[in-house]
Amino acid sequence: MKIKIKERLRTLADRQKPRAARLQCEMTSQTSLLLPTTIKISQVNSLTDEDFIIKFGNVIEHCSLVAAAVAKSRPFQSLQHLHAEICSFIDELPVKGREGILRSHPDLAGRAAMAGKLTQESRQEQECAGLGSLTEEERSNLNTMNKSYRQKFGFPFVICARLNKKEAILLGLRSRLHNSPEEELHTGIEEVKKIALLRLKILVSDDMGSKM
Repeated sequence: MKIKIKERLRTLADRQKPRAARLQCEMTSQTSLLLPTTIKISQVNSLTDEDFIIKFGNVIEHCSLVAAAVAKSRPFQSLQHLHAEICSFIDELPVKGREGILRSHPDLAGRAAMAGKLTQESRQEQECAGLGSLTEEERSNLNTMNKSYRQKFGFPFVICARLNKKEAILLGLRSRLHNSPEEELHTGIEEVKKIALLRLKILVSDDMGSKM
């Protein structure tokens, strides 16, 4: 199961189909409203595979295939166990698969944000960091560095916006531009994991702890 999903992720990364990914995420976000906002880990274990994917399909931005793979690892002992399974799956992906996950993220305060096309999760995270109140100079600097970053590494700059404010994000982007592609692939994926954990904490209340 994991091998087939990894192959599909690699294919998606190679073909880069942003329009299809956006439509898929919009459908997931809309349908997820049918499920409770926060559920217990015991309820997570009782979800059908379909409802699991609906619920957790955008924990990794635009990558519901990750949720589909991790659903097979149930039952989870805790929220941390669920997060660990997601991280393990990502770490086992080939380079192109991990790059594809990074490419699924939008530029910070970029075109998607300006056009109102961010996922609900990304919009809230960017607002939390203060990226909706950038000065003209800050926005210009960010856009310039975003372009330089994409040109150098082939994927967008990813940082956990909920754990940073706009000043730290600008400094971090400027600093990370000097890293190697290997360093940025690793750093970007670690930031994805942080984002995933915070998104999970919104969706799941850890009610089981060490009961299992």
